[in-house]
Formats: sequence, C-alpha cells, structure tokens
Amino acid sequence: MTDVGLDLDWPFFDSRHRQLGRDLETWAAANLDHAHGDDVEAEVRHLVAKLGSAGYLGLTIADGALDVRSLAIARSTLAYHSGLADFAFAMQGLGSGAISLFGTARQRADYLSQVASGQAIAAFAMTEPDCGSDAAAMTTSARRDGDDWVIHGEKTYISNGQIADVITLFARTGEADGAKGISAFILPGNASGLSVAERIEAIAPHPLARLKLEGVRLPSSAMLGNPGEGFKVAMQTLNLFRVTVGAAALGFARRAFVEARSFAAQRKLGKATLADNAVTQERLAEMAMAIDASALLVARAAWQQDKSDGDNRRAAAMAKLHATEEAQKVIDAAVQLHGGLGVTRGSMVESLYREIRALRIYEGASEVQRQIIARDLLKEMPS
Repeated sequence: MTDVGLDLDWPFFDSRHRQLGRDLETWAAANLDHAHGDDVEAEVRHLVAKLGSAGYLGLTIADGALDVRSLAIARSTLAYHSGLADFAFAMQGLGSGAISLFGTARQRADYLSQVASGQAIAAFAMTEPDCGSDAAAMTTSARRDGDDWVIHGEKTYISNGQIADVITLFARTGEADGAKGISAFILPGNASGLSVAERIEAIAPHPLARLKLEGVRLPSSAMLGNPGEGFKVAMQTLNLFRVTVGAAALGFARRAFVEARSFAAQRKLGKATLADNAVTQERLAEMAMAIDASALLVARAAWQQDKSDGDNRRAAAMAKLHATEEAQKVIDAAVQLHGGLGVTRGSMVESLYREIRALRIYEGASEVQRQIIARDLLKEMPS
C-alpha cells in the first residue's frame, strides 16, 4: 500500500496477498471514484456488477473458510478509492457470509456463484426497530406450518434491503428464551409477503431500508444451520467481517491523510505553506502514527483469524475499535486542516467525514467492542 497503512511486505501477508494488493490498486485507480450520483441503488447495482465481472467478488465467498487477509486488503483499497464500492463489496460478503460458513452444499451451489459474479445482490437482516446491539431481544418470529416456516416481523437499517436478491434473515423460532431461540434463514428478495416499508436516508448515501415480513413462507430447506443456532451463525459471521470494517476505516483514514498532506504542502500561509507550520507537522505526524497503529492491529487480527482455530474475538474487536475510532479523528483533523473547504459539500474530506461515522456503529458499536475486549481480558484472571 502507498503512504501509511497496510504494508503488504509485513510477515502477516503471503505473496498472493501482495499480488492482490497490487492488482486491485491498479484496477481501483482506473475504475473507481468517490463521487457518485443521487441514485445510490443504481450505483450499487452497477458497482456489484463491475466488481463481479472483474473477479473481485470471488473473495467474498468460500466453500468453508474465507481468507480474511484478502478481504481486509480489498476493503482498505476500495475504501481509499470509493466508499460506495467498499460498501458494495462488503455487503456481498456479509450478506452471503453465513451461507459460506454454514450453508449446505445445495445452498452454497444455489447462491454463492451468483453473489460472486455480481448477478445477485446480498443483504444481512438482523436489526429491528426495537433491537439493535441487543440482537437476542429480536421479535421477528418464524413459526412452523407443516414443512414450511411462516415469518412475521420487521427489520430496519438493512443495507441493500430494497435491492437485495438474497437476504440472510434472523428470526425467533422459540427453541428457548433469548439468543438460543433464534434461527437463520435464506430469504429470496422477491419472496411473497416481503415489502420495503421505508427507504432510509443516511449521513453517507447508501441503500438502506426498513423491511416488513407479513406471512413470508419459506421451506425448511431455507434454514441455515439448525433450529436455535441463528445467534451463533450471526455472531460468527459478524466476527469474521468485523476485522474488515477496521480495514475499511483504515482506507478512509489513508485517503484523508493523503488529501491533508497534499493540501498542506500547496496551501500558502504567508511566504510559506501550511505544511511548514509546526502545528500542522505535529498533526500530520499524529495522523500517520494513528493509521499505522490501526494497520498493525488489522493485519494481526486478519492473520490470526486465518491462521488460528482459537477464539479471535478480542483481536477482531481491538482492530475494529481502534481503526474506526482513530479514523474518525484522522478525518476530523483533515477537515480542520482544509478549513472552509473541509466542510464544503462534495470535497473529498467532507465525503470521508460522512462515510466514516457509521463504521463506529455497525457490526458492533464501539461500546460493544470495549465490552468484548474487557470481558475477554477478565476471563484470563486467575480465579
């Protein structure tokens, strides 16, 4: 990678990762742009098709384990060039990740090749109007009716919800209270009884929707894993992709740093430039140090996830937490260095400022990541 950020010469990466980084950087520089039109649904469809035809969506699926280092490299690179391209790539992975990890051979054959080619857009439907971080409190229900499941409920803030062809859906099947009574399903985007109740406008333009499920009927073959295993399916999928959220934040922060450094070097300040100012130099140094620290945490967590069979939740939480929180600070500093231009709609750093904010919330808010880290540390204490 250029400038600060993931250094593919680090021992965390193999030669295939270095080649991926070089190839994707060349492709992204030639094909992507942070700017996009008002119709983000059409833009995401276009980007999914583009990423699919280039072969990069193949990284988001697997017959079993996914290569998290490749996903991290991809997200960091795509985010640097286009926030919406990163979104399109990430949702193909998150939306189909449970099928890669828990799907039967038939389920994988039916859906994964379509996701990888860009022919099917994927989504992940867990959040509800009254259920965010406390996923175990969901109320969407799936009840048996012969060999089928009939589903009623509502999901909200669902990325790609209004354009998805395949949705990983979580619903309460009642085997037990709380998390143990949730199951996972594969829901076709055109299922009868599924409707878009609301298109949600977010701070950074992404396709988000509130979905209603009114008597949606699914065959028993649509279940992912066993009844009552949905929470496990969700947590393992989210934990896998959590590191990549940190990688995306890293890409945003890298771009903000490059923009700030370039602006400071060119901006006249009396007879000198903004970059000649000691305060500016101190700020640039702090930005670079924050990005490199995040890069090391992301690289370690991705390597650990690929190489270890153990519990990697702490490393993933640290990478996601540090990278997203520090990226917010780096981008804020870049906006400050740009002055009025930094808050002008359409400028690069203004776009990055809107892109970064959601990463501190989705796939486990920062507060949740701190709890994961602390609880894991406390488990190590002698009894």
